[in-house]
Amino acid sequence: MSCFTQILLHHDLLYPVRQWLEGIEIHNRKLAHFLCKAIPAQCPFERDITLFGRTLMHIPPMCKLNPLYEQVVTLRFKALCYLADECGEDIAVYC
Repeated sequence: MSCFTQILLHHDLLYPVRQWLEGIEIHNRKLAHFLCKAIPAQCPFERDITLFGRTLMHIPPMCKLNPLYEQVVTLRFKALCYLADECGEDIAVYC
């Protein structure tokens, strides 16, 4: 790791939370189902505002503004993989 990278890591206040989220392993069916239900498959904030069939405004997805977005999406993916690979469940309901 370069000196510059180490300096950046020390200034990233969310680094411990990122590391914690990335280190979570899924070994429990109930936890996996909870995570798949709680973490949406796509950004829930993206919307088209229409009036009388005409689009007035488009609200873009803002999920990527979340500094923990990648870690949360990865956690959902781990839960889906656990349910499909380890439990042999059909995960189509979560897609």
